Amino acid sequence: MPFTSSGGDCMAMISPFKEPGPSMEKANAATLEKEVAWFSRVVEARFSLYFGQESAHADIREHQPPALDGDDSEYACLVRDSGMGFDERIVLMLALIPHIRPHALDVFLVHNKNFEREFTEFGGVRGRAQGGFWPTCETAAFILHGTGLEGRFEFIRLLEDDHLFSEQGIILIDHRGGSESLFGGTIRLSDEYFRRLTTGKHLKPDYSTNFPAKRITTRLDWDDLVLTDHVWEEVENINVWLEHSHTIMQDWGLERTVAPGYRCLFYGPPGTGKTLTATLLGAKAGLDVYRIDLSLVVSKYIGETEKNLAGIFDQAKSRNWILFFDEADALFGKRTQTSSSNDRYANQEVSYLLQRVEAFPGVVILATNLKANIDEAFARRFQSSIYFPLPDVEQRLQLWQGHFKGKCRLDDHVDLARLAEDYAIAGGAIANVVRYGAIRALRFGREAISHEDLRQGIIKELTKEGKTI
Repeated sequence: MPFTSSGGDCMAMISPFKEPGPSMEKANAATLEKEVAWFSRVVEARFSLYFGQESAHADIREHQPPALDGDDSEYACLVRDSGMGFDERIVLMLALIPHIRPHALDVFLVHNKNFEREFTEFGGVRGRAQGGFWPTCETAAFILHGTGLEGRFEFIRLLEDDHLFSEQGIILIDHRGGSESLFGGTIRLSDEYFRRLTTGKHLKPDYSTNFPAKRITTRLDWDDLVLTDHVWEEVENINVWLEHSHTIMQDWGLERTVAPGYRCLFYGPPGTGKTLTATLLGAKAGLDVYRIDLSLVVSKYIGETEKNLAGIFDQAKSRNWILFFDEADALFGKRTQTSSSNDRYANQEVSYLLQRVEAFPGVVILATNLKANIDEAFARRFQSSIYFPLPDVEQRLQLWQGHFKGKCRLDDHVDLARLAEDYAIAGGAIANVVRYGAIRALRFGREAISHEDLRQGIIKELTKEGKTI
């Protein structure tokens, strides 16, 4: 049965707000027990057919998967609402079984007596920790189609980028073991879907070496953001795009002539509100904002940088994330003349980035302190290029006052207007000064922040920048 529904429809119908608990875990376990039993019968039939043993079935598809009507488990919802057929369910279970019933795959560890080694056609690799069988695409193709070439070619559709498995980040194909063929990649279930199908918890991807991005949030709101009128106008354009992109592209038909997505460049001195603006854009639109950790993305090994970025873009595409690249010139810097092989590979990375950013259907924000460091090929493709200047005196006063709207107490002799006029520092620096002032006040046993506390904090901030009062 072919895949019949788009990934977007699937995610729209699967509620992310179910309350996990014992009842949900019980429902998930009961459904997966039946699915594991069905999977095992299919594998047994495949082995019987492949080795010419007696079998009551002439085709593995005679073993129909369990009916899921009326089943409210997470697994049933995912399979039913996305229109998964026989093939998809086998692959999904193959990715899940190493986590919930690893010994069910021990049958693939049988040796080929003619060659005193494992059967190549079974695929798979040995797990490093438990020594069990970890399935590869070769394993899935064998279960579904034996060794027939027509079926093998048919299986490739399950690995394509526009299939539900890839679009929604359900199944990950891991080639990090150095496999030389497409079918040699191990089949892995994403952490997000493993938790969902077992405990019922809907988790968001978290920062790790395998996922070098961190979701950023804020407790502040638009009233806490102090920007110039020009910047506000540009930010409002992004807000309108986030709210009405479907109208612009689909209803007004511009998808035929206009590239998908929206690309922005935020540039200006540190601490002027670039990160906060990106976070608030996501909060207003109800979208997650992920900041990319360039220290984990960029690799000295050929092809690794592109691979690291591909994983982020692939997941972000299906989840409608806003991608925020801070200090983006480290990754999106100018291409150089190719005087060495290293230059060629660096230029390839920039070209790959340009391709992925331009094809990304969501919002990408690049932030940098120096616009001149960004490759011109990127700059030409930005829909918004927004300069975040240092705040003027009036804006600095707003920022100072914003920190003392709550319970934090100021000494009566503190003149915020004078501080705003005398010291041209950014909003991020002002926040650091207020934090230092609070620490210094408590250190000396006072319940209010004094003018001297803030002045000492300003000295520290200016010293960082190599300046003096």
